[in-house]
Amino acid sequence: MIFTETELAGAFIIDVDRMSDERGFFARSWCEDEFAAHGILTPPVQANLSSNPRRGTLRGMHYQLEPYGETKLVRCTRGAIYDVIVDLREESPTYSQWLGVELTADSFRMLFVPARFAHGFITLQDNTDVCYQVSAKYAPGYERGLRWNDPAIGIEWPAVPTLMSDKDRRHPDFRQLVTQSS
Repeated sequence: MIFTETELAGAFIIDVDRMSDERGFFARSWCEDEFAAHGILTPPVQANLSSNPRRGTLRGMHYQLEPYGETKLVRCTRGAIYDVIVDLREESPTYSQWLGVELTADSFRMLFVPARFAHGFITLQDNTDVCYQVSAKYAPGYERGLRWNDPAIGIEWPAVPTLMSDKDRRHPDFRQLVTQSS
């Protein structure tokens, strides 16, 4: 695997290292030793699948509070997404900064999302599926969200969402999160 650290500390873009022949290719998408060599010591305990029939579907921006904070390894298995993360770690030099990465089924590219980051995506094609492995089980009482279009964060989405849940529409903005944690 090829790990590229992003400008957000602890977040990585991971490309598969393909071994190709006439049959196609083989590549690893998880290796405990390779992840540990990059400081990622939280193995997955749950795998989630999101199926999205319509282009323009937005899911996010989700995270879980400690002690159920989740790291995520996100991969688009069909179609394409614009995947976005926001650093919510107050002690981080990249606190409140965001990163967007296009993930497609054809590229096999993955995004590693550290705990205490908000995460979301918008589908760029119809019939898009996303698979993500997480390091903590879903804990409903610790689930939170950040408003997808909060001007304080300023995420530059590549398209206007055409479909999202009411729950995602009602997430608080960043200033409310800061006030709640103080």
